[in-house]
Amino acid sequence: MATVIQAERRSAVLTPSSLACLSHMPTINLTSGCAHGCLYCYTRGYSTHPGEDKVVLYRNTLEKLQNELARKRAKPQAVYFSPSSDLFQPLPEVLALSHRILRFLFSRGIGVAFLSKGHIPDKTMSLLLNHTDEVRAQVGIITLDENLQRMFEPNAASTGVRLEQIAKLIAGGIATEARLDPILPGITDTPDTLRGLFAALSKVGVKRAAASVLFLRPSVLESLKRNVHNEEVLLKLLGFYKDARRLAIHAEHSSVTALPRATRNEIYTRVRNAAEEHMIELFICACKNPDIAHGACNISGTWPRHGTQRNLFDQGD
Repeated sequence: MATVIQAERRSAVLTPSSLACLSHMPTINLTSGCAHGCLYCYTRGYSTHPGEDKVVLYRNTLEKLQNELARKRAKPQAVYFSPSSDLFQPLPEVLALSHRILRFLFSRGIGVAFLSKGHIPDKTMSLLLNHTDEVRAQVGIITLDENLQRMFEPNAASTGVRLEQIAKLIAGGIATEARLDPILPGITDTPDTLRGLFAALSKVGVKRAAASVLFLRPSVLESLKRNVHNEEVLLKLLGFYKDARRLAIHAEHSSVTALPRATRNEIYTRVRNAAEEHMIELFICACKNPDIAHGACNISGTWPRHGTQRNLFDQGD
């Protein structure tokens, strides 16, 4: 398991995101690095990434957040967790801070949107369920195959746990969606595999899902080559990228190595067919697929507008 490095945050807690889907909402990262250790995580290439098996926890995040909000003329309607980490990492220190921050935000009437592949502790699940109107959730899930899930997401919650949590969140009245990101070409995108996954999602009540195919950066490619020890799986996956090309994406004004447009369209057609078969509305992430998709993938949820407020990230200082 990852080593936790306690540190003081010097920069602001509430920060804007370069993702178009999050441009209207302040975001919070409690850590640099993530204990889930997902092999495909793009943050491995960030200059601030602490390295594998290390997580920097910003222990003063709550105090700085309280001070920032006290200085604002208007509070944000909601905040998003977390662009570069996970709110529910399997580390007691992170989970304890997550709970305290969520409790504080709810006490101020500020909503919370999150994307997670982690195990939500019972105490925090109860907190979320006591504030259903102030929560929007996306749960990441890429496969029903437990062996593949452990291979690519070694320390994240099991697929079964995530499905149980989706069911609990939906039953409790929280707007909850699934996120198939990344789809692994040749591995998790066969028609039968996708039908099985969407059948499972439908069974627990999912009505909306977002999806995006794996794109590569040098750090991700290195991670896959170093950590995927099943040669057949690795060769099949990387074989799809022999004709890959650079693609400018709507994130950090950067470019990535992406499958050709036609190949991605073929994959998304299979995903869409499986989703429609189970009456699940599908959104393709336009930030990562600007050449074939448009609009938002709803990563931050849908929130009612209050008055004339148009931008949730109101500096207000």
